[in-house]
Amino acid sequence: MPEHPPARWTLPDRPDAGRLRKQAKKLRRDAAAGEPAALDLLATYDPGDLPLTLSRAQRVIARAYGHAGWSKLLAHLDDRLAWTRDMNPVDQSDGDVDRFLRLACLSYTEPNAADNALRQLAADPALAVRTAATMAACGRTDELAALLAADPGAAVREDGPHRWPPVLYLCYSRLGLGDPIGTMRLLLDAGADPNSGFLWRGLPSPFTALTGVLGGGEQAEPPHPKAIELAELLLDAGADPNDNQAFYNRQFRPDDGHLAPLLRHGAVHDHPSPWRDRLGTAYPSPQQMVGEHLRTAARYGYYERIRSLIANGVHPNIRGYHPNLGDQTAYEIAVRHGHTAAAALLAQAGGRSDRLDDADLLLAAALSGDGPEVARLRGRVPDLPSLRPGAMRIAGELHDVAALDRLLDLGYPVDETGPGGATALHEAALRGNRAMCDWLRRHGADPTLRDRRFDATPAEWAAHAGHLELAGLLAPAE
Repeated sequence: MPEHPPARWTLPDRPDAGRLRKQAKKLRRDAAAGEPAALDLLATYDPGDLPLTLSRAQRVIARAYGHAGWSKLLAHLDDRLAWTRDMNPVDQSDGDVDRFLRLACLSYTEPNAADNALRQLAADPALAVRTAATMAACGRTDELAALLAADPGAAVREDGPHRWPPVLYLCYSRLGLGDPIGTMRLLLDAGADPNSGFLWRGLPSPFTALTGVLGGGEQAEPPHPKAIELAELLLDAGADPNDNQAFYNRQFRPDDGHLAPLLRHGAVHDHPSPWRDRLGTAYPSPQQMVGEHLRTAARYGYYERIRSLIANGVHPNIRGYHPNLGDQTAYEIAVRHGHTAAAALLAQAGGRSDRLDDADLLLAAALSGDGPEVARLRGRVPDLPSLRPGAMRIAGELHDVAALDRLLDLGYPVDETGPGGATALHEAALRGNRAMCDWLRRHGADPTLRDRRFDATPAEWAAHAGHLELAGLLAPAE
């Protein structure tokens, strides 16, 4: 098969074949009109003479999205749809079993509701052994063994509200019941796929069995009570240690429990991956995954994570794939976010940059509390807020009240917003940092401001993170 230039575009989360057909028709019209962008696309992905046929325009569009041809692109869309799960919350139409399983398992749409599932189970203990899925979620090894002896196909059959095989109900359950280790061994011996997974709401980053047991995410979902033991069993059975969603979900907190099993089983290095086979270029490479994990560790200043990743061969100047951090290296990110210890560790490992200027260094000094460096540089950068906007939000998310105070002294307004319209008060509320919220309010922060991404107030950010008392204190007066 001939090689083609790298993909130029990324498919949306829920790609639509009809919209792609319209895109191909537009390309054909634009090429006929001599539009430079259309002619450049044609020259890159399928050079040749005009006029451009529709089938050729479709081929160009497919290649621009990283697929060899139109039929390959359509097959990819079919695969994406087949693996998509919407993960809807409990519905009135749910029967007892479906309701129980929705509550028992992480959904990433609703807060963890395992306590409600336990109350339902207390009222109806027979739920635990109603189906293979409920047995897996409850760790009922003996009963599941008896069921599989009579019906071996139940080990891999998709069932329940999410159309999952039993192993996923085990991995995403947060009930803390029974013998999940024995149940996992039983399922794997019976043919369960250690790379089982699904596409959460169509996102091209699979939520796998490993993702489930390791937990984490933007709402700090808890890991499975037996997370590391279950992860080891899955990895020993052939789960790909380069698990993009697991890396993403665990980026937000400093706990590095996930790293040891993944690195010990060869994360960073290439492994066979059914998800890469299904998703192609939509799925990041192992190097991109760990590079992004290093970059987010630099953003948060997670020193030990940086040390572990570097020790396992991740280069400090690698670039990841997520647009939020642009093309910055981990070293540049650590400096610009004021994490001096992390920046020094990355520099020692070879991190370099010729793109850091006085404005970057002044901001780094202000965030980290390097008074002499602030004094040395502030005369060279008379208007830091206009050169490096968004710093107040960064300080509210990653630093302390003293950093906010230093930024105020450098001319930053207390309600300065970041790219998504969030303020320092939004970030402090999300962290549950009452002292920082009080300081910001005393200095004039406005609790009625809404960010642009979620259209939410700081109080609503606090409530989203479970800080209900703080949310009540921040709620604007009626």
